[in-house]
Amino acid sequence: MKTADAIAVLIVDDHQVVRQGLRTFLELHADIAVVGEASDGAAAVALALRLAPDVVLMDLVMPQVDGIAATRQIKAQQPAVKVIALTSFAEDDKVFPAIQAGASSYLLKDVTPDDLVEAIRAVYRGEARLHPDIARKLMEQVAQQPLLRPPTPALADLTEREREVMRLVAQGRSNQEIARELVISDKTVKSHVSNILSKLDLADRTQLAIYALKHGLVDTH
Repeated sequence: MKTADAIAVLIVDDHQVVRQGLRTFLELHADIAVVGEASDGAAAVALALRLAPDVVLMDLVMPQVDGIAATRQIKAQQPAVKVIALTSFAEDDKVFPAIQAGASSYLLKDVTPDDLVEAIRAVYRGEARLHPDIARKLMEQVAQQPLLRPPTPALADLTEREREVMRLVAQGRSNQEIARELVISDKTVKSHVSNILSKLDLADRTQLAIYALKHGLVDTH
């Protein structure tokens, strides 16, 4: 049963054994409540609209409506819902469309259970999580592309500390990890991230990371 402060999770996968395995493990954690399951994208969209979960664990390869289309529809109707793409595939034709559709994180199914739980908690806090292989692929892909636009004047408005925070966010660091490295509080990190998003007119940490990569603020080697 979901308590008031538990993270409501909807599990979407076309394999019943996968859904059951995820549910069994997640229900061991008092701060996570599985509120529903769906075996295809269409059912996922309908359940997300009815249950309003905090986080959706979304398989990408499913019959009829796939996970990418379902993610796009869910985000269009309920922007506050966080979607974690949880799939067996790391190919470019899955990764980038999923992120473009609105997935906050992209994890492979070989992620450890503990890492998955931490990813759910992080996404709920507004952070992003990428499997290391996906993060490397994303950085390589973005580094190869020409700039879509020159750096905006707003970039010059960032303080040196905000630039440090931005670089660390783009490297996939959590607020806690950034706080430890810069010897500041989690609350201060959160404030810096909020200021950066506002100054650069960005919606979330994923956009921030891509912006930093495109403007050469992160070493991709």
